[in-house]
Amino acid sequence: MTGLVLASQAGHGLVPVSRTPIVGVPRGRAAAPLAATAANRAARPVELIIPAIGVRTALIRLGITAAGALQVPSATAVAGWYADSPRPGEIGPSVIAGHIDSYLGPGVFFRLALLRRPERIYVRRADGTLAVFRVTAVHMYLKDRFPTAAVYGPVPDAQLRLITCGGTFDPAMGAYLSNVVVYAVAVSRDGRPRAGSVAPDR
Repeated sequence: MTGLVLASQAGHGLVPVSRTPIVGVPRGRAAAPLAATAANRAARPVELIIPAIGVRTALIRLGITAAGALQVPSATAVAGWYADSPRPGEIGPSVIAGHIDSYLGPGVFFRLALLRRPERIYVRRADGTLAVFRVTAVHMYLKDRFPTAAVYGPVPDAQLRLITCGGTFDPAMGAYLSNVVVYAVAVSRDGRPRAGSVAPDR
């Protein structure tokens, strides 16, 4: 699988946005990570909340294109969960992607690169439970050097990857040259790592 390609229609690089929307910490029961089986799966993810950067968005399902690349959301205002990755809270790296901007202005992940350790990410699931994650690292990679194994490869605990575009915008290509990837690990509601979890600083 190649790195995520999110083509911007803005025709320019990042532009400053004066104020981050206020998004509160969501209410709900934080469920423990689990090893998914055919009879025991986490409920599907329906909403992503990131208070530190003012994100609250519904989640749509993403698949793979005919060319073998990760699909991208059809709208810039929503993020999408890659449905062939674990559901958030299941063991493994759950992948969520979103646009950085378009010709209309900032997209849902416009501020993604501003996330820092140990800020929290919340994923609400269809049964009302929350999967809670702590940011462990934020990295930018050139698209031709995208670390596929680190992003999509197996891990021993419940983790999360958030992906968008970033870096230099190439007007000739109509796209950014890099991807921003946020790495996060599941934690309890009080912020402690779940039993057996590993939080590498990639």
